Amino acid sequence: LIIGSGGREHALAWKIKQSPHLDKLFVAPGNGGTHSIATNLEINANDVEAVKSAVEENDIQMVVVGPEDPLVNGMVDYLKKELKDVMIIGPGSEGAKLEGSKEFAKEFMEKYGIPTGRAKVFDKTNIEEGYAFLSSQNPPYVLKADGLAAGKGVLITEDIDEAKQNLDDLIIGEKFGTSSARVLVEEFLSGIELSVFVLTDGKDYVILPEAKDYKRIGEADTGPNTGGMGAVSPVIFADKTFMEKVEERIIKPTIKGISDEGMDYHGFVFFGLISVKGDPYVIEYNVRMGDPETEVVIPRIKSDLVELLEATAHANLGNVTLEVEPFTATTVMTVSEGYPGAYPKGKEIEIDQPLNGAIVFQA
Repeated sequence: LIIGSGGREHALAWKIKQSPHLDKLFVAPGNGGTHSIATNLEINANDVEAVKSAVEENDIQMVVVGPEDPLVNGMVDYLKKELKDVMIIGPGSEGAKLEGSKEFAKEFMEKYGIPTGRAKVFDKTNIEEGYAFLSSQNPPYVLKADGLAAGKGVLITEDIDEAKQNLDDLIIGEKFGTSSARVLVEEFLSGIELSVFVLTDGKDYVILPEAKDYKRIGEADTGPNTGGMGAVSPVIFADKTFMEKVEERIIKPTIKGISDEGMDYHGFVFFGLISVKGDPYVIEYNVRMGDPETEVVIPRIKSDLVELLEATAHANLGNVTLEVEPFTATTVMTVSEGYPGAYPKGKEIEIDQPLNGAIVFQA
């Protein structure tokens, strides 16, 4: 059973479907794309009781939790307690705090010596200090909602007055609701971004293909930010030397931290990285695969995904080698006009098959 309804879940379903170990595939709630390759279950992705019932009724042996919300809300802890023999892929709520709280993630990185930008956290009680801290920084100014804001909780500006207004909007104006009650003001790192993914069983890991996603709606990286308009893998500047730095300075200390903290972590770690003059720094952690990056990462995995996920669930990743395809994969989003603002819903999509060398994933 895959939990979620995005392009990420469709890509995971597409790959899992190819495994000879698979008997039956369910997605909850799924979408029009997963409907053609799996059984969609009309379940809210955050409804733990409904998920538990579906697992029992359908004799499900493995659950893969796609989105961040149910992970942060403790779905994995609950399912593990209730369903003893089911393999659950995803971190428990303690590990999920690496994404669920920017402050927790920063403290974790500091503790384990993981390179990242300097930052401080502010709320209603010390907002004046926040204005002063902003004034002490060099532009551009980066403000991040501490909690989950569906990939949209980051504001960047060159103007100090606008930055102070942003702090006000987030904390006092509750721009992102409760998720921006606490705000991280962070040093701006100048460089080029990429995403690196690992699958970990809490002590060992395999590094999946890296990717770079593009956020702006318009041609040539212009216009407002979105949840992602496309992605590419491999990433041209992530050469052997750079990836060795990523593994030694970032991946190894992160997995060591997960292990030392005793986190129940059997799932994906997504490292949002920036290369500053060839040195990698962590911008943020996510505790699941990215969307749209999954759509270029998954097609490049040659190995059987079900076998990889089983090894993850059973803490046996140390005995697994990952095979990756050398080709380049790219994904491009087609969205309803008006996105990322208000846009019409429910339009019919028609795609003439076959598309040479292309796979259609629906989100």
